[in-house]
Amino acid sequence: MDHYDSQQTNDYMQPEEDWDRDLLLDPAWEKQQRKTFTAWCNSHLRKAGTQIENIEEDFRDGLKLMLLLEVISGERLAKPERGKMRVHKISNVNKALDFIASKGVKLVSIGAEEIVDGNVKMTLGMIWTIILRFAIQDISVEETSAKEGLLLWCQRKTAPYKNVNIQNFHISWKDGLGFCALIHRHRPELIDYGKLRKDDPLTNLNTAFDVAEKYLDIPKMLDAEDIVGTARPDEKAIMTYVSSFYHAFSGAQKAETAANRICKVLAVNQENEQLMEDYEKLASDLLEWIRRTIPWLENRVPENTMHAMQQKLEDFRDYRRLHKPPKVQEKCQLEINFNTLQTKLRLSNRPAFMPSEGRMVSDINNAWGCLEQVEKGYEEWLLNEIRRLERLDHLAEKFRQKASIHEAWTDGKETMLRQKDYETATLSEIKALLKKHEAFESDLAAHQDRVEQIAAIAQELNELDYYDSPSVNARCQKICDQWDNLGALTQKRREALERTEKLLETIDQLYLEYAKRAAPFNNWMEGAMEDLQDTFIVHTIEEIQGLTTAHEQFKATLPDADKERLAILGIHNEVSKIVQTYHVNMAGTNPYTTITPQEINGKWDHVRQLVPRRDQALTEEHARQQHNERLRKQFGAQANVIGPWIQTKMEEIGRISIEMHGTLEDQLSHLRQYEKSIVNYKPKIDQLEGDHQLIQEALIFDNKHTNYTMEHIRVGWEQLLTTIARTINEVENQILTRDAKGISQEQMNEFRASFNHFDRDHSGTLGPEEFKACLISLGYDIGNDPQGEAEFARIMSIVDPNRLGVVTFQAFIDFMSRETADTDTADQVMASFKILAGDKNYITMDELRRELPPDQAEYCIARMAPYTGPDSVPGALDYMSFSTALYGESDL
Repeated sequence: MDHYDSQQTNDYMQPEEDWDRDLLLDPAWEKQQRKTFTAWCNSHLRKAGTQIENIEEDFRDGLKLMLLLEVISGERLAKPERGKMRVHKISNVNKALDFIASKGVKLVSIGAEEIVDGNVKMTLGMIWTIILRFAIQDISVEETSAKEGLLLWCQRKTAPYKNVNIQNFHISWKDGLGFCALIHRHRPELIDYGKLRKDDPLTNLNTAFDVAEKYLDIPKMLDAEDIVGTARPDEKAIMTYVSSFYHAFSGAQKAETAANRICKVLAVNQENEQLMEDYEKLASDLLEWIRRTIPWLENRVPENTMHAMQQKLEDFRDYRRLHKPPKVQEKCQLEINFNTLQTKLRLSNRPAFMPSEGRMVSDINNAWGCLEQVEKGYEEWLLNEIRRLERLDHLAEKFRQKASIHEAWTDGKETMLRQKDYETATLSEIKALLKKHEAFESDLAAHQDRVEQIAAIAQELNELDYYDSPSVNARCQKICDQWDNLGALTQKRREALERTEKLLETIDQLYLEYAKRAAPFNNWMEGAMEDLQDTFIVHTIEEIQGLTTAHEQFKATLPDADKERLAILGIHNEVSKIVQTYHVNMAGTNPYTTITPQEINGKWDHVRQLVPRRDQALTEEHARQQHNERLRKQFGAQANVIGPWIQTKMEEIGRISIEMHGTLEDQLSHLRQYEKSIVNYKPKIDQLEGDHQLIQEALIFDNKHTNYTMEHIRVGWEQLLTTIARTINEVENQILTRDAKGISQEQMNEFRASFNHFDRDHSGTLGPEEFKACLISLGYDIGNDPQGEAEFARIMSIVDPNRLGVVTFQAFIDFMSRETADTDTADQVMASFKILAGDKNYITMDELRRELPPDQAEYCIARMAPYTGPDSVPGALDYMSFSTALYGESDL
């Protein structure tokens, strides 16, 4: 329905919200409006011996516009200006606009200058305003007027005709049968309606237009090709043309007015249809949002850095906090609208509403369930990916540290092993070189474990799909190749030294002892430095306490290590003493090892410096874990209160919904107080959300202080809001049913008592056997014989149309009040009989079919079939027979 014809008769030209100016400029609609409005104006102007050719040009001087208003109103306007200047034209148009305004029309945004300038949009809008005021406003059918009255008149007139269903002023007229039905209803001799075909709209439209122009003096205002070729014909053009039929047939018999009273149900049908459209749109929008959101949540493409993954987690929190809650409200509102619509349809004895395929409430719930399942999986994936990246960063750093230490150790080893210094060495030097080589082999063996660790870390990085695996693999391969080469060179040098060993005799045992003790001690110090600098990741107090204990145990070994250091240095001092005493020709270095006392002292000092740093790092981590433990306890304390509170409220709402304390209004008030208390509890949920965010930001992944997770709390909270809203809606529907059917509070209490008595499991519904026992207790004669089973099956089809196998209390009270519906329908029809029969005191079957809508007519005919009418009029009923057919002889 267009904006500017949706108001009542005294307010049909409101500001721009009533005049859809953009639609007026649609090319297809503009063409239809030009032709229709031009023809309508000429149908009146020809009475004054003139006409127009171009609607926006011929009204620019205001003369023909003033003449048109005089013809259609029967009144004289002010004397027009005959000058040709612009000021004269504006004066004439203003006189016309003032006259229109004097008839109660509010002209907004339409000025004389725009009409004089030939503005198509404003000119068409002005003509449409004139048509509304002088051709449509005065149309009145029963209690409706203007557009609604014209639509109801068309529906009444075309109701008996097959393939005609007038619901609007656009697509309902495209096949032409509506125009033909209007003509045939009033002038059946002009059109052979039985020969018309719905699949030939051009013939139907041209037939109606030609007959109306030739025999009814209604000018041809529309083109059949334009109507058929347009997806939605222009509503204003159709209304203008149809109004000409109304005025042409306005003298039809007044019996039609009585029949119109029965058609009031159309207004209810239109309202229900609007509710259906609203449901379909809201369902489509919600399903579309779910369809767009699921692929985003299903995206499992990992990021390479911790920062990028944490950004994904932040985006997910924004979705949970900002985007999802409004959709939860829409889903709840959708279920409420669906229940309200079904209740209204039942009260109107209309079939239950079946949404289009894929838009059932169950479909939406299934889609919502899929969304929440994917959402849960997405959150788990995010947390696992963060753990994986955290582990990868730790391993990568550990790999770099170990590789750097090993590469520093191997630096120069290949050059040293390739030396041929033994060729010119003395015997003692050869012995020294051999011992030195043995010490190197010991050192080499000691480093084997580190190489294996480096290879193991590289393998684990590959298995965890580390983004920089190629560079790690290349570095690891280089280390392994170098290690293999060192082994080969070591073996080759040993063979060379052993060949000359027989030629050498002297060896200094002290140097050898020094080398043998210094090498392991040096390895121990390097391992200690590596361990003291190794990074660590812990998640609990127990883990950091374990690291602290291990560190304390390490510190306890330092005194023994210091004794070993002093012993090694003592050996070196003894060598120096022997060299000085015996003037040994030495180069000043130990031929068996490259480890010097200065190096040992330097590494020992470094170890002593790293110990307090490690102490500080462990202390700081211990403090962080204590803080995390406080966060866990804080969250657990709140969750252990909120979780049981939600469960308790759910149970209390369930009890309220089945108890019978007070009236329905009391129950509704009680429920709304519960709803208010629940809503007031929301800040505590928000506070818990804040604590949960702090936990996630601290990367806390478990909490031994509570069994409730934030996901449990969210799901429980959403279920609680949905349950209280649904329960309130059920009670409101019960009140609506009670008031509509005139059920007393005592009857409602009786119905509730019976229903609760047989609701053994307190589920709020009755199974088939429980429902049958309840009916028997209320006096229904439902036996176990075939007739009783058939009657019970009929009742079940009413209270359980979707065959769910359960009967709700709303369906139960609908059924108990249903039997009053037939009496109400019969009373409406009897009221109309007196008007339709008139003085002749009888009415024929044909008159019923012609004057009543099909469903009402068939209802009357079915009830009248066993009775006969007056002898002089076969196939008719007099008042007594008609009353007996509807109410039965006992009522007479």
